[in-house]
Amino acid sequence: MTDIRRTILWVVFTMSLVLLWDGWQRHNGQASMFHPAPAQTAASAASAASGPSSALPVAGSASAAGAASTAASAPAPVQSQLVDITTDVVKATIDTRGGSLVRVELLKHADDTHPSGHVVVLDPIRQYSARSGLLNVAGAPNDQTVLTLVDGPRELKDGADTLTFRLEGEQGGVKLAKTYTFKRGDYAIGVQHEVTNTGSAAVTPQLYLQLVRDGHIDHTGPSFAPASFSGPALYTDKAKYHKLAFDDLKKGKAEYEKLADDGWVAMVQHYFVSAWLRTEAGPREFNVKPLNENLYSAGMVMNFATVAPGASAKLDNQLYVGPQEEKKLEVLAPGLELVKDYGIFKVLSKPLFWLLDMLHSLLGNWGWAIIMLVVLLKVAFYGLNASAYRSMAKMKAVNPRIQQMRERFKDKPQQMQQEMMRIYKEEKINPLGSCLPIFLQMPFFIALYWVLLSSVEMRGAPWVLWIHDLSKPDSLFGHILSAPIGPLPLLMTASSLLQVWLNPQPADPVQAKMMWFMPLAFSVMFFFFPSGLVLYWLVNNILSIAQQWMINRQVGVMK
Repeated sequence: MTDIRRTILWVVFTMSLVLLWDGWQRHNGQASMFHPAPAQTAASAASAASGPSSALPVAGSASAAGAASTAASAPAPVQSQLVDITTDVVKATIDTRGGSLVRVELLKHADDTHPSGHVVVLDPIRQYSARSGLLNVAGAPNDQTVLTLVDGPRELKDGADTLTFRLEGEQGGVKLAKTYTFKRGDYAIGVQHEVTNTGSAAVTPQLYLQLVRDGHIDHTGPSFAPASFSGPALYTDKAKYHKLAFDDLKKGKAEYEKLADDGWVAMVQHYFVSAWLRTEAGPREFNVKPLNENLYSAGMVMNFATVAPGASAKLDNQLYVGPQEEKKLEVLAPGLELVKDYGIFKVLSKPLFWLLDMLHSLLGNWGWAIIMLVVLLKVAFYGLNASAYRSMAKMKAVNPRIQQMRERFKDKPQQMQQEMMRIYKEEKINPLGSCLPIFLQMPFFIALYWVLLSSVEMRGAPWVLWIHDLSKPDSLFGHILSAPIGPLPLLMTASSLLQVWLNPQPADPVQAKMMWFMPLAFSVMFFFFPSGLVLYWLVNNILSIAQQWMINRQVGVMK
């Protein structure tokens, strides 16, 4: 029974690490062992590079008719210009063609892999942009119409809390004024669309809001990130949060709520998100689709009130482009905090992050907050762990008797099993006693793993001494050894080997060797883990060793 229990645990552990490794490979652009990525053809690359001219949404018959009319009456392309807007937290680039937001650089989030030195979410290289325009009025301004720039400040001045940027364009008897409002310390940008009817007949325009980007999975964030979702997402009060994978969109398998009176659309990636938000109730139509082989759009269409000749109508929305800071997202729009990917243990991860955030507010350092959280979890599960370690200690104590018995009955397997059960009963040992606590705790530790993996707060967060970023691997000796090697994973490996020494050794010599080999083999992966995760596992191991050592002393295994 002991061997079976140990084998089951090793199988679970091994498969978990295989899946984590596969997630890491996919995150770094390598082919998955289970779902190989299709090769991108030259034709698809050329199609992706052809530009966003096909990005107008298909939003019902009226919308489609408006789009067709607009395309038919569009004038020849006019030269546009790019305008940079700078605040204390973002550097945004607006293209006067459509007044689209085509680049957003986050000045508070460093990124060693980007030439700018900062995280760039919207990016023209990726064809990643936030667009908007009018439908349902022939020839009305859309995201391809060059708008006129109204003079105004382009940098948030000291002492100012807001910066307003306005563009205007008139076409098809309709004048569109698009006004961006940037706020100090805020990643949510106010976007107002004002329509003025300059024609002689009443019109009922529609407004489309769109996020367009390629299907390339982002590689920002830590070097190891298993299966963190990237792609379009939308939310309605009825259908709740819904993620749409790029592959499902390409295959036409994506299903979602297309009509609602509330909700928002987003493009999600590891740590960061862009989202069109409208908190006011009112009819809207969602549209998420591939534009070509490697370009996708997520948008929604909403209606203006009927506009009489000479009259105006406005729609106010918000465009969020920034980090997935949970507490800030949940106050912007219902369900927006759900873009933070907690994996399958979300029900446990959210309270664990709340506790971790509370500890950080008290200790002022995410590294110490991780350590304290592990301590609290160990205290909570002290009784369960004590029962498991006591069972393991007793098995270690009777191991010499088991070895002798196996040698005596090696040719009588049935009698060997009966004798083994007699010894366990005599010593009051439950062979599965150490197994149940591990399975009960596993969801909590996996949930904590996802908390540490998905929390943007860990990016650039220092701990002590050489640990300057808890989201990156500890590679203190990397410049010497030309490999990502540091003290934390080395200590983690040593602690794993010490745990093997404290555990009862299998009677089978091959299994006994495997018990020592497995920690060494899997420790290689820890060199690629973010240091925050390695710190969590190291502290957990140290506390487990201390508890197991004390129980072994009590049982008399260690003198």
